[in-house]
Amino acid sequence: MSLVAAPPPSPTALAPWSRVWRYLVAAIVGLSAWGLSAAEHSTVSTGSPGTTDALIGLDLVLGVMTLCLLALRRRYPLAVACLIIVATVVSAAAAGPATIALVSLATWRRRSWMVVAGAVTLVSSLLSEAYYRTAFPAEATTGYMVLVLILVGVTYFAAVTATGYYIGTRRELVASLQERVATAERERELATERSRDAERTRIAREMHDVLAHRISLVALHAGALAYRDDLTRTETRETAQTIQANAQLALSELRQVLGVLRAGTDAEGIEPPQPTLAELPALLAEAREAGSDIELDTSALAEDPRAQTLSRTSFRIVQEALTNARKHAPGEPVSVRLAGSPGSRLEIEVRNLADAPPQGHRGGVGLAGLAERAALAGGELEHGRDPDGTFVVEARLPWPA
Repeated sequence: MSLVAAPPPSPTALAPWSRVWRYLVAAIVGLSAWGLSAAEHSTVSTGSPGTTDALIGLDLVLGVMTLCLLALRRRYPLAVACLIIVATVVSAAAAGPATIALVSLATWRRRSWMVVAGAVTLVSSLLSEAYYRTAFPAEATTGYMVLVLILVGVTYFAAVTATGYYIGTRRELVASLQERVATAERERELATERSRDAERTRIAREMHDVLAHRISLVALHAGALAYRDDLTRTETRETAQTIQANAQLALSELRQVLGVLRAGTDAEGIEPPQPTLAELPALLAEAREAGSDIELDTSALAEDPRAQTLSRTSFRIVQEALTNARKHAPGEPVSVRLAGSPGSRLEIEVRNLADAPPQGHRGGVGLAGLAERAALAGGELEHGRDPDGTFVVEARLPWPA
C-alpha cells in the first residue's frame, strides 16, 4: 500500500478557528511532552552535556517539523500520520502532532488505514524504547515498565481512534442532514416551478379560448362588411359597432391575461376570465347575433353542474366548438346538446351541420387543447366527421354526485 497515494475527496474544509485550535492543541501537548522529557533527561543523564543538549534540541526541531506537516494531513492522511508517528521514536515533542494526525486519520473510518497506523505505532514504540535505552543509559527501564508503556500506548491508540471515528460519523450525519435539507429545498423549488408552469399553461389556454372566440366574431362581421353591398347605413354602423365592441373586449381580456402572466404567482386581485355554463346563454346570444344558427338541447340535462371545474371545462368545449364552426363553415346551422346527471357523466355534443368539408382552412391546436382539458378533468373528447359530412365534437366528463 502506497503511503502517499491520493485518498478519496477530503471532508469539508474546516473553518479558520477549527484549524487554529487543532494546531494550538498539538503545540501545547507537544511542548508539554518535550519539557517533561528535557527535564528528565537533563537530570538523570550520565552522558556528556553537549550530546544531551543536542538530542533535546533535535527533539524540539522534529516536533516543530511534524507540527508543520499537519497541514498536509487532509490531503495525504495515512502518509502524514505514519511519518509523524515515526518521528515520535526520537521526539517527545511530536506526541501532540501525532495525536491530531491519528484522530484526523480515524475520521476517514478506513479499517485498513488504521491497521497500518496501529502497526507503525507499535513498532515506533518499541524503537523508541530501544533509542532511549541507548541514548540515555541511566534511564533504562525494567520489563514491567515496558509492559506498562505498551498498555498505555494501546489505550492511547484506541482512544484517539474512537474519537476520530466519532468525529467522522458526526460529520457524515451533519452532511447527510444538510443534503436532505438542500434536496428538500430543491424539490420545493421544482414543485413551485412546476406549479407556476402549469398555471401559465392554463392561462395560455384561457387566452386561446377567449381570443379565438372574440376574433372569430370580429372576422365574421368584417367579412360581412367586405362582401355585402346591400347593407343600409344603419346596418353598416351596427356591424361596425359590433366589431368595435368585440375588438375592445378581446383587448381587455388579452390585457387581463397578460397581466397575470407578467405578474406571475405574486399577482394579487388579478384573475384570468373563468366563465362557466352559467354564461352559456350569453355565448349563444353573441354567436346568434353574429349570424350563426344555433340550436341548444338541454332536455336530457338533470341540472346545471355545480362543480366549478366541470362547468368551466364544459363551457370551453362548447365555446371552442362554436368558434371552429364559425371559422370553417360560417352561416351553417349548429346544434349543441348537453345531457347527464350527477353521479354519472356530463355529455356534450356539438354538431356543425355542414354539407361539405371545410375548404381553405387548416386545423389549429384548439381541439387538441380541448382534448387535454377533458383529460385533465378525468374525461375524454372525440371529434371527427360523420359519413353525412357532419362534423361532431363529443365530450364525456365525470360528474361528481
